[in-house]
Amino acid sequence: MEHVHLAAEEDDLYSGYNDYNPTFDSEELDNDAGFQQAVRTSHGRRPPMTAKFPGTAIGGRALGTSFGVESRFGSESRLLKSRMPMASSMGRPMTGAVQDGAARPMTAVRAAGYSSAMTRGSTFDPLGQSKGPAPPLEGKSEDTPDEKVKILEKKVNDLIEESCLAHGHGDLQLSLDRAKEAGRKERALVRQREQSGNADHINLDLTYSVLFNLATQYANNDMYAEALNTYQVIVKNKMFSNAGRLKVNMANIHFKQKNYPKAIKLYRMALDQISNSHKEMRIKIMQNIGVVFIRMGQYSDAITSFEHIMSESPNIKTGFNLILCYYAIGDRERMKKAFQKLICVPLGIDEEDKYIPPNDDTHANLVIEAIKNDKLHQMERERKALAEKFIMTSAKLIAPAIEATFAAGFDWCVDMVKSSQYVELANDLEINKAITYLRQRDFKQVGAVETLKTFEKKDSRVKSAAATNLSFLYFLEKDYDQADRYADLAMTADRYNPAALINKGNTVFVKKDYEKAAEFYKEALRNDSSCTEALYNLGLTYKRLGRLEESLDCFLKLHAILRNSAQVMWQLANLFEMLEDPHQAIEWLMQLITVTPTDPQVLAKLGELYDSEGDKSQAFQYYQESFRYFPSNIDVIEWLGAYYIDTQFCEKAIQYFERATLIQPTQVKWQLMVASCYRRSGNYQKALETYKDIHRKFPENIECLRFLVRLCTDMGMKEVQDYATKLKKVEKMKEIREQRVKSAREGSARGTRREGSASSVGSPNLVRTPPKAIVGTPDPVRHPPKKDSEVDIKADSGHSSHGTSAKGERLSAKMRALPGSNEPYEASSQRDIDASYVDPLGAPMERPKTAAKKRNEDDDFADEELGDDLLPE
Repeated sequence: MEHVHLAAEEDDLYSGYNDYNPTFDSEELDNDAGFQQAVRTSHGRRPPMTAKFPGTAIGGRALGTSFGVESRFGSESRLLKSRMPMASSMGRPMTGAVQDGAARPMTAVRAAGYSSAMTRGSTFDPLGQSKGPAPPLEGKSEDTPDEKVKILEKKVNDLIEESCLAHGHGDLQLSLDRAKEAGRKERALVRQREQSGNADHINLDLTYSVLFNLATQYANNDMYAEALNTYQVIVKNKMFSNAGRLKVNMANIHFKQKNYPKAIKLYRMALDQISNSHKEMRIKIMQNIGVVFIRMGQYSDAITSFEHIMSESPNIKTGFNLILCYYAIGDRERMKKAFQKLICVPLGIDEEDKYIPPNDDTHANLVIEAIKNDKLHQMERERKALAEKFIMTSAKLIAPAIEATFAAGFDWCVDMVKSSQYVELANDLEINKAITYLRQRDFKQVGAVETLKTFEKKDSRVKSAAATNLSFLYFLEKDYDQADRYADLAMTADRYNPAALINKGNTVFVKKDYEKAAEFYKEALRNDSSCTEALYNLGLTYKRLGRLEESLDCFLKLHAILRNSAQVMWQLANLFEMLEDPHQAIEWLMQLITVTPTDPQVLAKLGELYDSEGDKSQAFQYYQESFRYFPSNIDVIEWLGAYYIDTQFCEKAIQYFERATLIQPTQVKWQLMVASCYRRSGNYQKALETYKDIHRKFPENIECLRFLVRLCTDMGMKEVQDYATKLKKVEKMKEIREQRVKSAREGSARGTRREGSASSVGSPNLVRTPPKAIVGTPDPVRHPPKKDSEVDIKADSGHSSHGTSAKGERLSAKMRALPGSNEPYEASSQRDIDASYVDPLGAPMERPKTAAKKRNEDDDFADEELGDDLLPE
C-alpha cells in the first residue's frame, strides 16, 4: 500500500478518465497477428482471475491493481509482477493506482469526503465549492448552417403568427405585409438549405403555411387575382397533401367576382377530391353550389342540391333556401312540404328549463348562475333566434302564395307552427298577420284592428304588443281617444314597454300638454336608453315649450346615434337659426345636403340664409339648384326673378315670372312683372301686347291701364284716348269704393262708442274670441317663412320712333304675401303647395313619432313623414 496514493483535497477527483492508453488502441487489432491468434484459441472464454480485491463492487472480476496482473494469451502464460500499474484484461482503467505520476483515490474504498490531507488542517469540502463558481457555459455558435436554418424558421413562424393576429384585430394591411415578409423569409430559408447541402430536408409544412396565409390575406384585402395565383401554386404542387380542398377557397373568390360557372366548376372539383368520410364538408360544399345556382337563376338545379342536403343532414339555412326556390318556381304543394320540413329541423340545443335554478340546492344555483350567460348559452340563443327569424320570414313569404288569400295562408302556417317545437311563434305570426293588413291599408272590421283585438285576453307580453299596435293605428286615424285607451292598456300590461310610453306621450302631445308628454318620453328613455323615437319626440316637445337649449341637447345626442338622419340635421339647423346663430345653421344644412343632395327645400333654405348674410352669389347658386329640382316653388321663383332684375338682366327674369304666371294664373302681379321686364329690356312692342292681354283678363286693373296709356303715348298710338278714358273711369270707381268702405268703418266705430257709453256700471266686458282648437296632429314645423322681398321696379323712360319721350315713373312692386288658399292656385305658402307636391325629403314634421310593437325588423310599418317606427324586437 505504500505505492497507493490518496488524492489530496486540491487534486481533481475525476482526472485521468480522459487519458488515452495506447494499450486500448483497437484500430490495428486486425493486423495484430498475436491478438488474432489469441482470439482464435481463447474465443468466448474469460481469463481466470488471479487476484481479488476485497471490498470492491465487482468482487469476482479481474482487477488491475498496483500489486500486479496475471494475463494469459494462448498457450503462452507468464506471470507479470511488477510495481508498474497495468490495465486489466477487461479494458477498464485502474482505480487506485498511481498513473503517470498522479495519485488517484480508490473510489470504491474511500469514504465520501475522506482525504489524508485532513490532518494537515484543510477544511471539509467534498463538493469543491472553495474553488469558486463554475466557468460559464460556452455559447452556441450561430455561424453554423444548422443554427442559421433554425433561426430563419423561427422568424418565419413568428411572422405568420403576427399576420394572423393583425387580421384578428382588423388591420388587414398589416396582416398582408407580414404575410409577404414571411414569404420572403421562407424563400431565403430554402436557399440557405440548398447552400448547406440539405435541400432534401425542406420543411414542406412551413412552406404550405406561408403560401396559404399569403393567399388568405390577399383575398381579405380584395386582391383576388394575387390570391388565385397563390392558391394555384399550392394546388399544383403534388407534394402538398389535401391541397385539393383549397379549390373551395378559389371557388369562393370566383363567387365574389360573380364568375358563377367557374365557381361551380371548382366546387365540384373540390367535392370530387373529398372522401365520403368528411360528410359535413361535403354538405357545406353542396350548399354553396345550391346558392350559386340561385344567383344564376337555375332554381331546378339549386332544388336538387338542397333536397339532397335536407335528406342527408337537414339544417335551417338549407330549408329556408329550399322554400325560396319553390316560391320562385311557384310550386304551392312543395312550398308546404318544405315549410313542414323547416319547422321539424332539430336545433340541437337544450331546453331553457335547465337554466331555471332550484330553490333548495345552493350548489346547483351557483352552477346555473355561472352558465346562464356563458358563450355556449349565447350561441344557443343566437341559433334559436336565427331559426325563428327564418320561420317567420318563410311564413310571411309563402302565406299569400299557398292559398287563395293571404289570411288563409297565414292560418295554415299558424296551425303548422302550433304543432311544432316553435309553439310560441304562433302569436307572433298572428301579429304579423295584422301588420300585413296594415300594409294593405285594411283597418276595418275584418282587418288589422279585429286581428289585434283578439290578443287582449292573452298573456301580458302578447297583449302589450297588440295594444301598442292598436294605439298606433288609432293615432294614424286621428282617433286620439281610442289611441289613448289602448296606450293605457299596453302600459298596464307592460309598464316597461317604451313603445307604449311613446304612444301615450303622443296622445298627450296632441292635446298640447307638453310637460306631461315630456315626462312620458323621459320614462321611455329610462326604460330603453337607445329609443330614438322617444329622444326625437322629447326634442320636439322642448322646442314647443321654448326650451331651445334642452331641445338642442336632445337632437345632438340623437345625431350621435343616427349619424345620417336628415330629419335630425334639419331640426339642428332650425334650432341654431332660432338661436340666431346662422353660421352654425349653415354648417348643419351643408351636412344635410351631403345626405340628401337633391332636396329643394334644404337648398332653398341655404339660399335664404346666405341672402340674409349678404352673400348674394352663394344665395343665387342654392336658389338656382332648388329651382332645378323643384321649379314650382313660388318663393324661389320670386327671389330668382328679383335677383335678375337687380342685376339688370331683365330678359332672364322673364322666364321665372312666366312660370309663376302658370302656377298662379289669377294673380295679376306676375303678368305685370313679365310686361315690366319686356319694357325695361326695350322690347316695347312685346310689352304693349302683354299689357293689352292683361287688360283683357283684368279690365279694372289700374296699374295695367296706366302703363297702357304711357306706352301708347310714347309710341304715338291712337288707342291712348280709349285707355285714358277707361283709366279715369276705373280710378273714379275705386275712389267711390274706398269712400264707402271708409264710411262703413266710421259708422261701425261710432256705434261701438255709443254702445260703450250706454253699458252698465262696471268694467266693460271684453268679448274675446276663443282660440281654435287644432284637431289632429301637431302642426308641422315647415321651413321658416321667408321674409317678403321688396323689389322696386322703376319705369324706364321709353323713346318712340317719333322722338316723343315720357317722364319716368316709378313702379313699386312689392313681392309680398299672396291671398289665402280660398283662391285656387294662388297660395304662395308652402302649406298649399304641398297639397300637390311632396318633396323628396319632406319638411321635417313637428309631429311626435309614434311607435308600434313588432316582432322583428322585417315587420316595420312606418309612415315616413310621421317618423313612425315599430318597436324592434
